[in-house]
Amino acid sequence: MKVKVLFVCLGNICRSPGAEAVFREKLKKHHLEKDVEVDSAGTSGFHEGEAADSRMILHAKRRGYSVTSTAREIMPGDLDTFDMIVAMDANNYQHLMGITKNPTQKNKVVMMTDFSEIYDGDVPDPYYGGSLGFDKVLDILEESSEGLIDEIKDLYSAKFK
Repeated sequence: MKVKVLFVCLGNICRSPGAEAVFREKLKKHHLEKDVEVDSAGTSGFHEGEAADSRMILHAKRRGYSVTSTAREIMPGDLDTFDMIVAMDANNYQHLMGITKNPTQKNKVVMMTDFSEIYDGDVPDPYYGGSLGFDKVLDILEESSEGLIDEIKDLYSAKFK
């Protein structure tokens, strides 16, 4: 049985697809790619059906990540399907908490930087910024992903046997 992780930002074109791509590569490094399923979504449907932002694709590619997801809005069923729902910022977190229907769903919602030893608070939205914004986001995603993998190993190690 796979552990299912969903990364969530506002439009699902910058941060959450970047997180999905970074996390997939980190899973490979830890030999967990067959044990963990990864997806991303947005709290809005502004960009439904669109590819990720070309700047995120470019910056991620420079670091060896392949961003290939298609934007979609989070669905009510996602709250039951996924084991962990990882918000990129406080607004995403509050939105997700607002659509949860029970304590089990609420307990699945976490912040990306909860798993960082260096960063706290929001993963900033780079959409209106320049190149440095995308690099900063990728720095946060890379470092936080390692902590998230450690958390998954701790919580779900029985599923990997």
